[in-house]
Amino acid sequence: MPQTVLTLSLFRQLIALAGSIAILIVPGSGQAQQVSTPVTIDSGISNTDHSGVISTLNAMGPTSTATNAFFQSLGTNGRTCFTCHQPQNGWTITPNDLTRRFNASLGQDPVFRPVDGATCPDADVSTQTARLAAYSLLLDKALIRVEETLPDTGLEFKFTKVTDQYNCTTNTKFGLTSPTSGDVSVYRRILPSTNLRFVSALMWDGRYPTLARQASDATLDHAQASGIPSDGLIQSIVNFESALTTAQQADNLAGTLNILGAQGGPGFLSQVAFQPGINDASGRDPTGRAFNRNVFSIYAAWDRAPLTNDPAELQRNAIGRGERLFNTRQFTINNVAGLTDNARGNQIQGTCSTCHDTPNVGNRSLPDFLDIGVAGPNPPGLDVSYLPVFQLTCTSGIQSGQQVSTTDPGRALVTGACADISRFKVPVLRGLAARAPYFHNGAADNLGQVVGFYDRRFRIGLNPQERADLQAFLQAL
Repeated sequence: MPQTVLTLSLFRQLIALAGSIAILIVPGSGQAQQVSTPVTIDSGISNTDHSGVISTLNAMGPTSTATNAFFQSLGTNGRTCFTCHQPQNGWTITPNDLTRRFNASLGQDPVFRPVDGATCPDADVSTQTARLAAYSLLLDKALIRVEETLPDTGLEFKFTKVTDQYNCTTNTKFGLTSPTSGDVSVYRRILPSTNLRFVSALMWDGRYPTLARQASDATLDHAQASGIPSDGLIQSIVNFESALTTAQQADNLAGTLNILGAQGGPGFLSQVAFQPGINDASGRDPTGRAFNRNVFSIYAAWDRAPLTNDPAELQRNAIGRGERLFNTRQFTINNVAGLTDNARGNQIQGTCSTCHDTPNVGNRSLPDFLDIGVAGPNPPGLDVSYLPVFQLTCTSGIQSGQQVSTTDPGRALVTGACADISRFKVPVLRGLAARAPYFHNGAADNLGQVVGFYDRRFRIGLNPQERADLQAFLQAL
């Protein structure tokens, strides 16, 4: 389908949603004013992204934003859940969108608040120039500051050195008060508030047991609420975000992604079955079924030789080949804490689907946390120089005496376990094209860098065509 047809068919929906992000400068006033949130979130909404169109199905049907707490300011700083979870960004936020909001609001849109939007709460935000520096990680990488308090008991490591260019973890007011006590500031991408029925662990480090607890704490922390929201308000938030299913609907070259036998888009995804452990590679599938490495099958019909040189057909074929590579290209997975620990030589043979095992979704179906190396100070092919570096020394257990350098201790900040340092959950892969940058720390600016990281990290040996095919597949999810 030609891109002009896709754009025209979505025009009215895009206009309806424009109010969710637009900021206006009133002529002659010099004041930034927010445009109101859309009156209704329809049962189906679509937005353009850099590679095509992303779409969301809302199982609640048309939802009035005036009566749903997801869109209401429940705190003291003007934020709502919608402030940081925007549909055109795959229900998260992105640097491009944030830059537009900063420029239009002079850096005063509610997303720009020192509590977590700045590199540290005491950062200077008195002028627009100062705000550019204070909110640099938010603007450049869409990272928010996450402040985690070290566990009081069971801590198996101590901080022996912290290199913190933002002076937040090293500041006793907001950070560590000793090598084993206080708070640690890390900087992470905001996860999407969609496709949540497939999620096996909440947040990158799994620190919340339920969506209700996550919503409550987000209101207290991010929106700076003065008290705990009522159960009714929290349930309203959970009901809305649990009703959302999001996926890429169209590709600029391939056209609509659910034609000619393909099953792209949110319609098919909304019908995909899920239960924790489904298709788990380690044999923990509660159904008793053996692991099937062909995790994705939505573009199998496109994995065939093109009959013409039509750009749309060539792109469809590339997407199909990329899906096959994802499922079947074997390589050595080595030194991945949480996966290869008990394997001979700390390595196994696997494919991309070994870790991304949930059928046609691509996250890990059990709440496992893995260290693939992206939290290290020098991940292959990625620049993380904008992040603090923590040197930790294990003080107990079988790893006692071991030193680890990381830009984010990850799951270890929740459990206190040395074995959990730098470990994070495997996220849902649907709707990727709309929400760059990637990984928990935004280290990959685009999907090409994501593919490049894995190729280098595990020495897969992809040729240029294979890299391009994998990228085409990932952006069609």
